[in-house]
Amino acid sequence: MQALLGILFHSIGGFASGSFYMPYNKVKKWSWETYWLLGGLFSWLIIPFLAAYLTVPGFFEILRHTSGQLLWIIYFLGLMWGIGGLTYGLGVRYLGMSLGNSVILGVTAAFGALVPPIYYDIMGTVDKVSFSDMLNSSGGLVVLFGVAVCLTGIALTGRAGLLKEKELSSEQKSASVKEFALVKGLIVAIISGVLSAFFNYGIEAGKPLTDYAIYELGHNPLFVNNVTFLVILWGGLTTNLIWCVYLSIKNNSYPEYVSKKTPLLRNYMFAALAGTTWFLQFFFYGMGESKIGSGASSWILHMSTIILTANMWGIYNKEWKGTSRKTILTISMGIGIILLSVIIVGIGNSMGIK
Repeated sequence: MQALLGILFHSIGGFASGSFYMPYNKVKKWSWETYWLLGGLFSWLIIPFLAAYLTVPGFFEILRHTSGQLLWIIYFLGLMWGIGGLTYGLGVRYLGMSLGNSVILGVTAAFGALVPPIYYDIMGTVDKVSFSDMLNSSGGLVVLFGVAVCLTGIALTGRAGLLKEKELSSEQKSASVKEFALVKGLIVAIISGVLSAFFNYGIEAGKPLTDYAIYELGHNPLFVNNVTFLVILWGGLTTNLIWCVYLSIKNNSYPEYVSKKTPLLRNYMFAALAGTTWFLQFFFYGMGESKIGSGASSWILHMSTIILTANMWGIYNKEWKGTSRKTILTISMGIGIILLSVIIVGIGNSMGIK
């Protein structure tokens, strides 16, 4: 039952993450940096603070109890993840919802799920699920198999993107993805995928905060990750704020926030909705992790459901319109295999790793 609840929470979070960019498509006559920063203020500052305040009463006590060195480490990991978040926006901009998310999150899934267990092996960390633990348990082997299946599905979706590139004219590609650029998009997407995995490293580094909240202060395990998210997202806010302010000055786009030539109320509402929806992914990720546990299981479930959702939106946006039957079959198979991987990881987790 716990595993099923974990899958449900991760699925809700994955749906939120895979859907958050859709409201940005409704923003009109604003530059990318304008709506990205406004939405980000809700993603990385306003909503995370409200979530921590409402679900973890007295959360400042947890921050005061934590050493400055650990808070700095978590913040730094957030800074690195923030760069991944910036390039994520560009990756989706150049590749579209479907292909962009598949490539970015595929790389993130592999790095985020496997690097922490390998690190725990190297450092000899106790009370953590290491790569050796996974190799030496039936449940761990099933989870690793699920990761491999997920990456196979992601490879197929990437293959579908390459087929699309060959089959469609420039006019057809720009009709669904206005700034489609395969090579530039793939480079940005891979960089984003590697750096985006730092969010999972931040979650792992923040375990002393959640342990203190649960075992010393008696807080509900379902929500304690919201405090760790707050610190990680401060790092993401810093990175994105610096870059977006730079672009706003360089492109002279900052007057757009008050320009009556744009639909201001509409743009503010949709940017705020996008930012709020984005944070909900981690709100529910924390709930899912409290039921399943940290490590490869939670991360791969989260990433897989995001990829599935993003591909569904890609189909809705007609990003594959005009492609051959072979390409449609390839992307469909990729999505199906990713869904299968979610089921496999859930089974492996229910078997137990330790």
